Amino acid sequence: MNPFTRSATPGTGSRGDGFDAWDAYSLDHVPEPGPFLEDHEVLTGDDHLAFHRLTREVFEERGVYDATFGYNLARLNLDRRHPESGFRYAVEADDPSVLRAEFTPTTEFCPQADALITGSFRAWNGLEHRHEYDLVRVRVSPSHHQSVALNESLADLEERYLETGEVPDADGHETGASPSPDETTAESPF
Repeated sequence: MNPFTRSATPGTGSRGDGFDAWDAYSLDHVPEPGPFLEDHEVLTGDDHLAFHRLTREVFEERGVYDATFGYNLARLNLDRRHPESGFRYAVEADDPSVLRAEFTPTTEFCPQADALITGSFRAWNGLEHRHEYDLVRVRVSPSHHQSVALNESLADLEERYLETGEVPDADGHETGASPSPDETTAESPF
């Protein structure tokens, strides 16, 4: 069980729990596609649902959880309290092997936005064998007050991934690579 989960049994999408079902697609409960998805083939209906179910699986495997709400970040799309928040997806117009994902947080000052979008990028691209895309490009909606800086950081992460074929970890090293210790490397006394 994920440490952020408040309950061992996630909601089923019944009317009483405040969430849509995983197999329900409602335009009233997903964010409007933003500028990152403009001029690209936005996924809707069954296509959106299929990729979003996969998103739930890879986020669960990689621990991409919203600590505020205590659930897998993919569940935000189903949360009726936040109908304009969550992910929208689009196939890149010039390259169908690339999927674009735009995250709209619940508030313009979401303090977790950086961790959530970086974790999302790492989950989708670190488990690329689980989907049909060579790359999932991630950006945060311009509604977030730090969207410019966050999106520049994501573009840098994406560039390193494309150069190396490895998803960089939190320290900027490619996944699986051990950083070389030096005088600035923090070491735990335990």
